[in-house]
Amino acid sequence: MKFHLPSFLIGYGAGAGTVLLSKHLRPLLVELATAGYRFVDAIVARGAMKQEDLSDLMAEARARARGKESPTHH
Repeated sequence: MKFHLPSFLIGYGAGAGTVLLSKHLRPLLVELATAGYRFVDAIVARGAMKQEDLSDLMAEARARARGKESPTHH
């Protein structure tokens, strides 16, 4: 196999560029991942609140259906 200097330089440049770029991209990627986790956590929390609201609604409806009105809701 013959040594091809332009290919070597392109490969070396790509490797060196990746190393240099990754040092600068890492903080950005960490911030993006952090924002993603915060977004998912907010969605999960909102879903839990909605599920609790639905459970409360169903419990009130069940109590009304069985003739046990809530004292706060006449």
